[in-house]
Amino acid sequence: MIKNIIFDLGGVIITINHENALRQFKALGLENAEEYLDPYTQKGMFGDLEQGKITADDFVGNFSQLVGKDVSFETCRHAWLGYLENLPQRNLEALTELRQKGYRIILLSNTNPFMMSWAESDAFDGNGHSIHDYFDALYMSYKEKMMKPDMNFFRQVLLRENIFPAETLFVDDGPRNVAAASQIGIRTFCPENGADWTTEIYNYLK
Repeated sequence: MIKNIIFDLGGVIITINHENALRQFKALGLENAEEYLDPYTQKGMFGDLEQGKITADDFVGNFSQLVGKDVSFETCRHAWLGYLENLPQRNLEALTELRQKGYRIILLSNTNPFMMSWAESDAFDGNGHSIHDYFDALYMSYKEKMMKPDMNFFRQVLLRENIFPAETLFVDDGPRNVAAASQIGIRTFCPENGADWTTEIYNYLK
């Protein structure tokens, strides 16, 4: 019986636009943006940021050096938020409904301080609520210093939440991530980026 649902952020809760993010960073002078940016796992300094190896300030400094001009936190934040295509209201309603039904709702995301500065603000849902109002717990790669599909990331969440794999459903649009979770006994659901999962999820909760 499923009691806990772990959600990815990008591609599940929010619809991501990888091509737009590439355009935003290229506009700042990063002509080879494809070498760093990926729909699921970032590379180089971008990966170091999301794994918590460097801070947001480090990233701004390193990025400025890379493109040969000074850029600000806000400029980098704007480029990172290029990933955000939209936040469907249906997803927020589904999260609220699932919590009301008694499921523990957890976020597990490969993300960074720039994206989360938006998500953790009252601008998140457009109605004055942050992501904290929709989840019982948040696990973010840059804070935990681990990234999916590292199975230890999933194990840490299970341990800290004191929950069992067989009672947990993981929802992520990344095939490698759901494969890793399934290897340690977590039930999985892999909708495509931007797909409406709000009805189909109940097939996995039976």
